[in-house]
Amino acid sequence: MEEDSSQACCGSPPLTKKGTEELIQTDPTPQVPLRNRRPQAQEISKASEPTELQPALPVRKISKPPLLVPVDDSSNDYVDTDLLSSSVQQRKVTDRDMSLQVPNHPKKRVCSLYSDDELLDEDDPDSPPWQTERIVHLPGSFSLPDSGRLSTPVKEDTSQLSSVIKMGWLDKNPPQGALYYQRRWVKLEVDYLRYFDNEKEVYSKGFISTAFITSVSSVGEVKFEVATKNRTFIFRAENEDERNEWLTELRNCTGGPKRPLTLISGSPLTPDYSGYLELRGLRSKLFTVVASDKVLLYKNAEDYNIGVGITFIDMNVGNVKDSDRRSFDLTTPYRIFSFIAESEQSREQWVQAMRNAIGEALSNSEVVEQIWTEPSNSFCADCGAPKPDWAAINLCVVICKQCAGEHRGLGPSISKVRSLKMDKKIWTEELIQVFLKLGNKRVNSFWAANVPPSEALSPSSCSEDRRRFISNKYRQGKYRKYHALYGNQTELNNALCINVQCSDLLETLSLIFCGADVNCSTGMANCPSPESLASAHSQPLQAELIKHNLNTELPQLQTEPDMDLKYYPPPPCVSYEGYLFKTASMGRAVAERKMKEEFSRRWCMLNDGTFSYYEHDKSTNPNGTLKASEIVCLAVDAPEKHGYDFTFELYSESERIYLFGTDEPDSHKEWVKCIAKTFIPATAEPLLRLSFERIGRLKCKDGLNLQKSKVGWFALAGSTLHVYLENSKGEEIHLRKLNELSIQQDNEVLVLVEKGRTLYIEGERKLDFAGWCGAIQAAAGSGGDTLSQQQLTDTDIPVIVLSCIDYITQCGLTSEGIYRKSGVNSRVAALCDRFRRDARSLRLKEGEHQVDDVSNTLKRFFRELEEGLFTSEYAYSWLSITALQDENDKISEYKALLDRLPRVNKATLQALINHLYCVQRFSELNQMNLHNLAIVFGPTLFQTDGKDYTAGRAIEDLIQHYTLIFEVDEQQLDRQLKEIKAIIQMREGHPKFPKPGGNGHFICTVYLEELKDTAEQHVKIPGSMTAAELAYEVLDRRNIPVKDKDYWSCWEVCEEIERPLHYQERVLPILHSAGNESHLLIKKQPAMDAMINYLATKLDVSKNGMMKFREERSILGLGLPSGNFHDRYFILNVTSLRMYKDVRSHRAEREWVVKNLKIYLGIKKKLRPPTCWGLTVVCESKKQEKPERQQWYLCCETQSEMREWYATFLSIQNDGNIWPQDGVQQNRVSRALPDTRHGNVSLIPLRGSENEMRNSVAAFSQDALALLRDVR
Repeated sequence: MEEDSSQACCGSPPLTKKGTEELIQTDPTPQVPLRNRRPQAQEISKASEPTELQPALPVRKISKPPLLVPVDDSSNDYVDTDLLSSSVQQRKVTDRDMSLQVPNHPKKRVCSLYSDDELLDEDDPDSPPWQTERIVHLPGSFSLPDSGRLSTPVKEDTSQLSSVIKMGWLDKNPPQGALYYQRRWVKLEVDYLRYFDNEKEVYSKGFISTAFITSVSSVGEVKFEVATKNRTFIFRAENEDERNEWLTELRNCTGGPKRPLTLISGSPLTPDYSGYLELRGLRSKLFTVVASDKVLLYKNAEDYNIGVGITFIDMNVGNVKDSDRRSFDLTTPYRIFSFIAESEQSREQWVQAMRNAIGEALSNSEVVEQIWTEPSNSFCADCGAPKPDWAAINLCVVICKQCAGEHRGLGPSISKVRSLKMDKKIWTEELIQVFLKLGNKRVNSFWAANVPPSEALSPSSCSEDRRRFISNKYRQGKYRKYHALYGNQTELNNALCINVQCSDLLETLSLIFCGADVNCSTGMANCPSPESLASAHSQPLQAELIKHNLNTELPQLQTEPDMDLKYYPPPPCVSYEGYLFKTASMGRAVAERKMKEEFSRRWCMLNDGTFSYYEHDKSTNPNGTLKASEIVCLAVDAPEKHGYDFTFELYSESERIYLFGTDEPDSHKEWVKCIAKTFIPATAEPLLRLSFERIGRLKCKDGLNLQKSKVGWFALAGSTLHVYLENSKGEEIHLRKLNELSIQQDNEVLVLVEKGRTLYIEGERKLDFAGWCGAIQAAAGSGGDTLSQQQLTDTDIPVIVLSCIDYITQCGLTSEGIYRKSGVNSRVAALCDRFRRDARSLRLKEGEHQVDDVSNTLKRFFRELEEGLFTSEYAYSWLSITALQDENDKISEYKALLDRLPRVNKATLQALINHLYCVQRFSELNQMNLHNLAIVFGPTLFQTDGKDYTAGRAIEDLIQHYTLIFEVDEQQLDRQLKEIKAIIQMREGHPKFPKPGGNGHFICTVYLEELKDTAEQHVKIPGSMTAAELAYEVLDRRNIPVKDKDYWSCWEVCEEIERPLHYQERVLPILHSAGNESHLLIKKQPAMDAMINYLATKLDVSKNGMMKFREERSILGLGLPSGNFHDRYFILNVTSLRMYKDVRSHRAEREWVVKNLKIYLGIKKKLRPPTCWGLTVVCESKKQEKPERQQWYLCCETQSEMREWYATFLSIQNDGNIWPQDGVQQNRVSRALPDTRHGNVSLIPLRGSENEMRNSVAAFSQDALALLRDVR
């Protein structure tokens, strides 16, 4: 029996999920689960034994009559679907089944306890327990003895009248179904329909939970029927009007949409204790439930589950006293209830439960009602249970009773737990305001920013899960959002002292629990601590928050040694005022010019983050306001765009544009500066120092992370877009150097592709996004006639110059009289115009464009260039050098002038002279020798009339001494000339090379999986084709499906060594530079998956270890005899590969730049490597007096070691991008999308997968001869 009693206080375990699902299918009636097991299972009838469901329990009394509150407002909190049982037998019974006949004494009136509908099976009507009492003869009633009633008359309790919707006399059909009705005083409340003997009675004869009423209808004359799932009750009113009023009110309570009756553990409606108790004088036991501030009496557990009870006792007037071993009394001003428990232990549990209910009833609800006015505070911050009435006052979270118990386990140094109902003294007005300002939702944005779904709590979570989660959340700080200054104690303290002077409570909470010292020194004698500093600046809520955390134990902090420490600038405090002229706000872009007459003079004020404008400076009420948080963009118009010379536009979150103007430039500049300062965060403050045309907030996705949008702060200044993304440093995007600029996905995404990166700017709001698109597109185009205003490549060469040079190199070097013959003037003018509009979008093609037209376009561009290629400042100096007789002096002077040129001019001059040098080297084919080229380009570049040869002489000198003046690597120049020769041979049909295809595409032989004739494929290779595109074009031809993790790649195979090309590496330069023994092979990379997994687990990009080393030849001073492998210690980092004699050596024997290395798998067998796991490394130096090709060999002990070294090389050389995250197959680029081109690369619509967006042809421009531009 003691075991059963202990189980009763622990609650019944939930059913399995399967059992719950079966119940939902078989028994749709909402039921309420029992919280506790019965003290003695053998005393429960078979019909009720399997039933563990509970009915709706009463809510608290409310202060105002909820006349229109539907029943489901309370019914939703009654059924826990995890505890549902399908064992309840649903049946329809009449009141007759519930009746009980008890002898009554007609003279003395006593108050009956049981309802007309209650039948106590064990009561003997012939042997009533009170032989001396005269009981009123009422069928089915039972009465307490006089000793149970207090002798002192008590005034009727009116405390509950406020919750009564309707009350009055009604006739109720008796349980036996007799022809006569019994008169009852009936009260309809939000949760219950109760009936009494008379209007003076406090405790009902019976009640029906409104949550279980299924229908209310009239049944003839003045009667109406109240039906539940199981029973039907019939009432009769005095007249039809009275009947209709009852029908209306009952339907209002029961006719609303039904929510699931949910009983959540920890809710005020949860039964705190339940089971059977014997009421002294009765043979039957009553099923008794202690819930919140009430004790409810039912005939048995089955009636409890169907929502039909006897009465309930409000514990705000109750008192519990021990009687004897198993007995105790519940005393109220109206009656004494003497209960007998099953055991002494059970009695103690009942007494404690009822005393808790008294405490609950006497608690103050004023604070909790205030706290709940913040919607997120009405749910537990940890598990989400509704109506939480506890709080951790230092952590600023509102929590439920179950979670509060686990918080206490953390100790008061971590969590200071207080009741919202009973600890009234602690709840000062300031503390209440702290909880209202923060709220569980905002606080959890810090405490629970990174909760894995698998670890999140639910209201039904067990104690062990709660304990683990709450410890992780608050003791360890596992899920919190780390502050930007985390780990920098000095700056955290500084930030705290700054922040307590303003009203941002969440920032203060974040700083405190990320390590800021609330007791730190402020450095001010009058305000020595952050708390006093907050008080001095009239921030009582900040002071209250700090006060409750003076001795708090902070979450465990671990500062990483390489953590990037940041600094906290104080928040801006901007104020400015003055007159401006304003138009009416607009919902569309300002396209037309606004005249002065359309502006109105307004007094404008900027203060405390709010921009307000008034009728005049004497007005007290503003015509309108705009908060800083609502401003998303500020655009500065070009002068004289509107009637007023200087105007600016403000874009708001609500898609409105506000146009302001003035004729005073200083006032305009100050307004723009101050407004921008109010809404641009401190992390992006450097943007404010720019002379921007547009500044604001946009959402964007980075090319390597498309899973989540970032908030970015952008400023457009000239042709540069300055960007500050979340948690990152500032960046600059040179719009005229973009490889791609396009608007895609139904004008909702702006794509910016630069070398090595793609940025997707999203159109969160149409109005300001359209303005950004137009401004960025205009800034990315050619902005004038000087070189620096042209669209440029990443090497600072105008796109028009590079396009023309590449086309002539590929298609016109053998054209006789190139640059001397004239093109068709109309076609040349059209080409110049198209290049001027958007050079990036024009793609020169053989057959479509003529060589002479292109050559004349290039000459016209230089002749019409403003300031000229040599600039007006230095042009004469260049010409004067031609008079020098000594060639060495000439070269020195030319080099000095070259260094004085602007960066773009210098790069352009070098590219042009390199091209002319190559043209004259093939003069036997094109008849354009050095002198002829000088005659043509002298007057063109110096923009002279050509009457003398001075300009020609200068150009002749530059071409003749090209390698010396520009310090060119002759080895690389020779390789470039060989490539040009190879191109000419291809075009002339040399037997070694296939002929070029249409549009200048070259045809080469590629092998599939093996070097056999049967595996040959002849493929057209355009200049921009990548290794991935070539591989999948071959696979498509052979109809070979690509499965997941099939790493198909293009390999450069040279005898016994091979190298997989990077998937973004262009094929044509490899084809040009490869020797006769090299081939291109398409096959899988079997080790790619292992390399990706290895790199994913590496914390550091560098690698070090021992390898065996051998060089192709002996090196003087190295002490390595030729032909042997020797152990050496290597360190590979992001910049270099260093070789040491051993691990103890401090000075490197050799060092190579990683970017200059080509790594091949394998070593020639004739070298007799000590292991079969080797790498061949090739390094071609770019700048040496005697440049040479170096080659050496590395041997590893195991295959996995070799794979790790090779993966690290690839990762460093390709900035970590060795393979697309979702495979190349999903990222393939169609080369046949002519209608979606913008610039000279193909685009893919952004409606596809995120990886299609990531690789929307972020490749370089169509360019077969990249090496031709890299000569230095």
